[in-house]
Amino acid sequence: MATRLNPSRNLFGRFRPAGGGAAGVPGLITTFQAYSGLQAFAARAHRPAQTLGRIGSLEVRLAQTAAEVRQAQKLRYRVFYQEGSAIPNPGRLFARRDVDSYDAICDHLLVIDHDARDRTALNRPTVVGTYRLLRQSLAEDHGGFYTAGEFAIGGLIERHTNLQFLELGRSCVLAPYRNKRTVELLWHGIHAYVQHHRIDVMIGCASLEGTDPHRLALPLSFLHHYSRAPEAWRARALPARYVEMNRLSKETIDPKDALRALPPLVKGYLRLGAYIGDGAVIDHEFGTTDVLVVLPFAEVKQKYLEHFDRSRRAA
Repeated sequence: MATRLNPSRNLFGRFRPAGGGAAGVPGLITTFQAYSGLQAFAARAHRPAQTLGRIGSLEVRLAQTAAEVRQAQKLRYRVFYQEGSAIPNPGRLFARRDVDSYDAICDHLLVIDHDARDRTALNRPTVVGTYRLLRQSLAEDHGGFYTAGEFAIGGLIERHTNLQFLELGRSCVLAPYRNKRTVELLWHGIHAYVQHHRIDVMIGCASLEGTDPHRLALPLSFLHHYSRAPEAWRARALPARYVEMNRLSKETIDPKDALRALPPLVKGYLRLGAYIGDGAVIDHEFGTTDVLVVLPFAEVKQKYLEHFDRSRRAA
């Protein structure tokens, strides 16, 4: 929620989904540019590195160069395509990187292990975790949020024109680092980013493994009955992609069983106080069923905010 916050001029034209996904979104750089060097990112990325948190050899901070973004893309490819069930297009298969045009306009949050070296990246420290962050002001100037390709978020944003939104996406962690320490570092980084940019609401698509909603009836129904967003924060899956989440009655659901069936990332969002949108979307390219996560920052539970602040000071 990958992990991956100004009132707009002509906002809702910008937030209509573009046919065919990111490659067709107006205002973004071309896919060729994205693969060949991330010029748009590189042009604005040269800034002093700032640590957002550190535990031992692990550091969380924003990517500073296009080379670091490429390391994050290689990690995403490894997790999504080599370990997971995503199907790469020819460009991704050739580059061995998960790339789309949004990469050039997003900030990329990285967890870096300074004790491990990436032999494929000139022996730089290894990127072991990443989240992609897209602020509303940048989304408005470059064609809209990625999430708009699956969920009708225009009405949600219209109801809160005084708030700033951040999209979280493309979250992943290298297998040996999938532990509490790494995940907490990512969230420390997000918390610092949200505070720095005065973000009010975080949104994004969270994925359940598999594309058969019948097999996912328990977690989908649990999210519908227990975490469905109130009207003020609700957005619905696009009509052509809408998958019903209410597949089991509330009385038949064992919440403990349902929680065990949810991915750790989704459970993490729920612990923070996130809401889930109306309807799911099947993403055949990634082999997942996606739900919309909406997390108003003002509603994040105070104990987590205090924990993030203490951890940042300690780091």
